Amino acid sequence: MSDSMMASLYSYGPIVLMVIIFYFLLYRPQKKQQKQRNTMMDNLKVGHRILTIGGIHGEITYIDLEKSDFIRIRIADNVEIKISSAAVARDLTQEKTNANPVNK
Repeated sequence: MSDSMMASLYSYGPIVLMVIIFYFLLYRPQKKQQKQRNTMMDNLKVGHRILTIGGIHGEITYIDLEKSDFIRIRIADNVEIKISSAAVARDLTQEKTNANPVNK
């Protein structure tokens, strides 16, 4: 290889290195979080307790994400609100189940 070819390879090296760093520091973790969120949303059922991004705790009373993007939750006796599915931050029922596995 000639010196000019080696010099051009060295000049592209930092750019390739930055692309690799961005992939491992930004893209992969974001895809992992997105996959976890999609799994959580797929596992939501009536009766699950959830936490919204606004800090509201409630129990799901109606969910049909195939027809609409809304979930109805009970936050107190005789008080139900309709929220967007994007407002669900955590599934408290699933977290509690994962934290306390049943010993057989």
